[in-house]
Amino acid sequence: MEKPLIPVAGLILAMSISSALAQTPPTAADRIADTELISREALFGNPERALVMISPDGKTLSWIAPVDGVMNVWVAPADDPSQARAVTDDEARGIRRYFWSYLPDTLLYLRDTGGDEDFHLYSVNIATGETRDLTPFPKTTAQVVGASHAQPGTILVGMNDRDPKWHDLYKVDLATGERTLVEKNDDEIGGYLADDSFTVRYATRARPDGGQDILKPDGEGGWEKYSDIPFEDSLTTSPGGLTTDGRTLYMLDSRGRDTAALYAVDVESGERELVREDARADVGNTLAHPQTGEVQAVAVNYLREEWEAVDPSIAADLEKLEAIGPGEVGINARTHDDSTWIVTYSAAETPVVYYRYDRANGGKLTRLFSARPELEGKPLVPQWPQEITSRDGKTLVSYLTLPRSADTDNDGKADAAVPMVLFVHGGPWARDSYGYSPYAQWLANRGYAALSVNFRGSTGFGKAFTNAGNGEWAGKMHDDLLDAVEWAVEQGVTTADQVAIMGGSYGGYATLAGLTFTPDAFACGVDIVGPSNLNTLLSTVPPYWASFYEQLTKRMGDPRTEEGRQWLTERSPLTHAERIRKPLLIGQGANDPRVKQAESDQIVDAMTANNIPVTYVLFPDEGHGFARPENSKAFNAVAEGFLSACLGGRAEPIADDFEGSSISVPTGAKEVPGLAQALEGHEQAIRK
Repeated sequence: MEKPLIPVAGLILAMSISSALAQTPPTAADRIADTELISREALFGNPERALVMISPDGKTLSWIAPVDGVMNVWVAPADDPSQARAVTDDEARGIRRYFWSYLPDTLLYLRDTGGDEDFHLYSVNIATGETRDLTPFPKTTAQVVGASHAQPGTILVGMNDRDPKWHDLYKVDLATGERTLVEKNDDEIGGYLADDSFTVRYATRARPDGGQDILKPDGEGGWEKYSDIPFEDSLTTSPGGLTTDGRTLYMLDSRGRDTAALYAVDVESGERELVREDARADVGNTLAHPQTGEVQAVAVNYLREEWEAVDPSIAADLEKLEAIGPGEVGINARTHDDSTWIVTYSAAETPVVYYRYDRANGGKLTRLFSARPELEGKPLVPQWPQEITSRDGKTLVSYLTLPRSADTDNDGKADAAVPMVLFVHGGPWARDSYGYSPYAQWLANRGYAALSVNFRGSTGFGKAFTNAGNGEWAGKMHDDLLDAVEWAVEQGVTTADQVAIMGGSYGGYATLAGLTFTPDAFACGVDIVGPSNLNTLLSTVPPYWASFYEQLTKRMGDPRTEEGRQWLTERSPLTHAERIRKPLLIGQGANDPRVKQAESDQIVDAMTANNIPVTYVLFPDEGHGFARPENSKAFNAVAEGFLSACLGGRAEPIADDFEGSSISVPTGAKEVPGLAQALEGHEQAIRK
């Protein structure tokens, strides 16, 4: 029997559909399909080991590592890391900041509750196992002011239990916890600088004009002005520390220049000696001798961090360490006799690796641990520093990460346009730098280019660049981000309709500003703990930010004046919430002391009232960002699905990534594929 003839019209229709399907461009997920998917657990879960240190006496190695999934401090004999044991037993948020005291067998760590940033200082005797809260007062944030090998049994600590705005200075006995008042802060002192004998030598105090005074004791129980820091230099000038003998004061100083240089100041005569300067960027990290306190090496970070020995006795050591590889080296710790260093090495595609460097043994270098060995051999990609020119001629140091699907010859030049995520740093008085970033690697592995931009207002590139951001929230600071996107489009990295904006803190604000002030510039946005209302932001800053408050008002707007309130209102994304027409994901910690939960609640409520879809993710045991790995993974699982729906990249299923998390989604779960289903039956695990 003959087959029936296909009608001509049907044949033409079938051919048209076939042709259209053949011409459909591949999605970001299609392009990256041949590259191994790196799990969120490997990128954002607990590191195997981190913050490796060595005790001042050289007898004990230490690090933080998980105990039943919670980061705790471990110790081991320096000559036998296999004998490691945990010496803390945190079962909730975990420990992320610790250091050795000069009292044998005693280390110190800081911990807050639920992200509230009321950090208490604890001591641990690793021989007896005794743990002591050295600042056992409610609503108190400890500030470690000084530790000294000449005062091994005590430590200088600032505590604001008497006045939440200002920290009194105490000497605390590490064995008993007894505290002795050194300075009662009735003079609005923002910070103290003491010498090796714990004698206070200098202090800083903010002025109403936004500048600062450097003070010194007047010998009669009061203070006299030693020097003043104008407002324009206030973020780039500060005392850096004293040598052990108290004769030399190190100053980072931009006064009379643009970039901050390091000076050594003779305390007695006031004579200043230039230690290191760079016309491109501020002086950054320094390396000081563990016994004398004299600076031996200085780092400057323009496109990448570059170390220079200012003491010839360690020049050969730095050269040997820099030969580890093409990435960057750092020095985490040095024994008091300077015979042993703990060294870090990392690169954009190499998470940090820890080494022991034995100077006393001919400079022997021994590899200790990788922070994330599960990432070894995974398809991590390079990061490419860029100098992007803004519309008014400023140089924006930026960092581009390309997925393998867009840079097949690995030369840093895009050979295919892919969706891009503009990842905006927080602060804004901070900066992006070269190096391993789990977020950049995650985005690239999902098929997106990632671009991080040091917009004006960022620090590290001289005071003129930082001060150019004053009064420019949602103004020229935002223009810089738009200019960087335009550059990426011109370079063939992406297309104008395939760009998302994402960031935390100020980066979250930039996301909200992007979707309100320029509602067609981005395909979608991910806001993490970003402020939506600048008036309420400034009215709810933590009380102990009092010394920085004038800085905030001078750089943003002053809510104490009508003009300032109007400016802050106009620059607040909340004021323009009705303009949002692109998908938005918001993440917030309920205990955030800097950007209160109300900042997210307000814009979510405004969008809901205007029938604008929004997905709101809230963590009851987090603060300014997500510290618990379970919560970080949970939020990123949501963000991954959100970005996949918006930009077309691939998404690892949520699966079990909510396990152990406190995630809640008050609104908008249905906007992210798979989110509502993943929440069904999920039991919140709240850990504070």
